[in-house]
Amino acid sequence: METLSGAEFLNYHHLRYFWTVATEGSLRRASEKLKISQPSMCTQIKLLEASLGEALFRPSGRSLVLTEFGQLIHGYAEEIFTLGSEILRATKQAPGSRSLRLHVGIVDSFPKLMSYDILRPVLEHKPPVQLTCHEGKLADLVSQLNTHRLDVVLSDEPASPGIAGKVFNHLLGSSEITFCAMPGLAKKLKGRFPRNLDGAPALLPTQNCSLRRDLEKWFRSTGVEPRVVAEFEDAALTKIVATSGHAFIAVPTVVASEAVERYGFVPIGRTKEVETQFYAITAERRFSHPAILAITERLRRGSKKPKP
Repeated sequence: METLSGAEFLNYHHLRYFWTVATEGSLRRASEKLKISQPSMCTQIKLLEASLGEALFRPSGRSLVLTEFGQLIHGYAEEIFTLGSEILRATKQAPGSRSLRLHVGIVDSFPKLMSYDILRPVLEHKPPVQLTCHEGKLADLVSQLNTHRLDVVLSDEPASPGIAGKVFNHLLGSSEITFCAMPGLAKKLKGRFPRNLDGAPALLPTQNCSLRRDLEKWFRSTGVEPRVVAEFEDAALTKIVATSGHAFIAVPTVVASEAVERYGFVPIGRTKEVETQFYAITAERRFSHPAILAITERLRRGSKKPKP
């Protein structure tokens, strides 16, 4: 029978020594915490580096700093030992009282107000759910989904087969688009909508965002050509920059009223011809996580369904 070689096994004692040094930021403090001599700890970390095939630390003056590879391994070690601590806590609790965890990836361009509205049932869930949110690009988040580092990804576009692997797109809802500006700029824009956008300064999503492509198509169809001042992947940053009054923005109508109330914008037009959609992307065909089920149940009831 074929057996695994020793190199294919990870020594978790060595990993803990490495993780402690990286977390404490000092070999001395780590050795004091674990009550192990510094030379012995160095030897164990060298053995871990040899088994992994790359250096985890590099010298910087009198200190040790993590290499890029070391930062990657430290992230995995953090998850491993956090879960280990959770296992120990769970064994001391009554059966069934173990806390739920939900790791959510949120695409940069996904409206943050929409994220909060969708995730609100998680914050209200009984028993409590420990929620962790990660932001990033769709391809990176889907990759983490495939390795089970995330439970669900919220996106304003579906994961395409080219980047997805075996994941499933679940449509949560959709919204038309409202154009907003600060009051000072809104007064300067001449003509009726959408002519008031022609030549007007605009803050738009970057070219890789589906909303940007849809907006460009709509601009061409209406004969409108705004002057693009800046492009952003992060929808929240777009709103913050727009509060300076230098340009208008496009937001999903479903969150427009909150944007108006929170940032002081005024609506300058709305179109049903541009629609942004909201997806939950999972590694499973059907939802099974209790917190995700709570989200979809609330949307199904329509009390906060993300439609205008």
